Amino acid sequence: MKEFLKIVFGLAFPIALQNLINTAVTTADVVMLGKVGETALSSGSLAGQIQFVMSLMIFGMTSGASVLTAQYWGKKEIGTIEKVFSMTLCFAVTAGVLFFAASELFPEQIMHIFSSEPEVIKGGAAYLRIVALSYPMSAFCTGYLYLMRSIERAKIGTGVFACSLVLNVVLNAVFIFGLLGAPAMGVQGAALATLLSRCLEFILVVGYMWKINRQVRIRRAYFFRWDPLLLKDFLVLSIPVVLNETLWGAGMSANAAILGQLGSPAAAANSVVRVIRELVMVMSVGLSAATSVLVGKAIGEKRLDVAQTYARRMVCLSIGITSCASVTMFCMRGTIAGALTLGPVAKDYLLFMLVILAVYSLCQSVSCPVIVGVLRAGGDTRFGLILEGGSLWAGSILTGWIGAFVLHLPVKAVFVLLMMDEFIKLPFAAFRYRSKVWLKDVTRQHI
Repeated sequence: MKEFLKIVFGLAFPIALQNLINTAVTTADVVMLGKVGETALSSGSLAGQIQFVMSLMIFGMTSGASVLTAQYWGKKEIGTIEKVFSMTLCFAVTAGVLFFAASELFPEQIMHIFSSEPEVIKGGAAYLRIVALSYPMSAFCTGYLYLMRSIERAKIGTGVFACSLVLNVVLNAVFIFGLLGAPAMGVQGAALATLLSRCLEFILVVGYMWKINRQVRIRRAYFFRWDPLLLKDFLVLSIPVVLNETLWGAGMSANAAILGQLGSPAAAANSVVRVIRELVMVMSVGLSAATSVLVGKAIGEKRLDVAQTYARRMVCLSIGITSCASVTMFCMRGTIAGALTLGPVAKDYLLFMLVILAVYSLCQSVSCPVIVGVLRAGGDTRFGLILEGGSLWAGSILTGWIGAFVLHLPVKAVFVLLMMDEFIKLPFAAFRYRSKVWLKDVTRQHI
């Protein structure tokens, strides 16, 4: 148990802290734009869905790659890990460039997906034109730092994101409200602050990669010469995860779009709920990422009993910590609503949504470490794709869309329908976990 707790504090908590810092950046935008007004808050939040979807795609790529790198890390095959790093970063940067091009060329069209209000569309398009410049850099940094987690090097990501957070908060205040002689730019100021923060991240990551990290290097030769068998393994594991995360991210954006079409108060309340959900789940998500690394490494070392022990303990930790966070959030929901400059309708929606979120989070505290951590560690990625994609799109989003635009249900009822996916997938995830089909070594002995 002492060894397990040492590992948890050395790996899971740094990863959770990274997630908390990333969430804090979004929180800063929400709080500061919330002081400007509902329109600015809705514009920035809805435009931020593009970064959100891209980040999930990168997370999917690196999660699939991490199945390989964690197991090869257990075998100490550094050369193979370097090849996986190079392939993954190529795909990540390509995704960042595509998202940059789409956001620069079609910002208004993208915003029409999320809102029908002209002012929200105008503000969101202005936000996208600025922040899109950061997408290629963000894709590279996120991919690299996520991969470093899989070889138990999580602290560098914590340091990079902490520096980025401090700069983002300071620049948010300067550019949104016009401090220190700068013009008050509102939602465009939030975008500029994010862009400059991503530039800092890129500088720090490149400096660490070339000057400090001597164990796993990024070698130029591997960018242009890929091992065909390793590429096949990477694609077999990564494609389901990329599709899974993309479908999930698109689903969350679809939820935001459905609520956004129901009016600015609903969109503003939901933008706050999204941030609160990330804060409540931050430790569970961190534990899930650490679970994937620990279980994958143990499988690579052929210690299957240890892999099962780590999996069980991580799931229990996730449930316990998330339960505490959910209860705390439930008790503080009035304080949260009162801290923001929202209209009475938006505040009423927010208070109701936070109650539903408290129950939703408890279900997610089980499914997240099981699907993202345990099953992926053993290469069981297709099951996660089918379960999460089906429960989200054929379950909650479909019923939420019908409730909103066919049955014309109230906003609160639509929100409940949109949150049903976790309740649907919980029993299936638990059954798959108990089956132990995920205890598989996916490495190749001859590479």
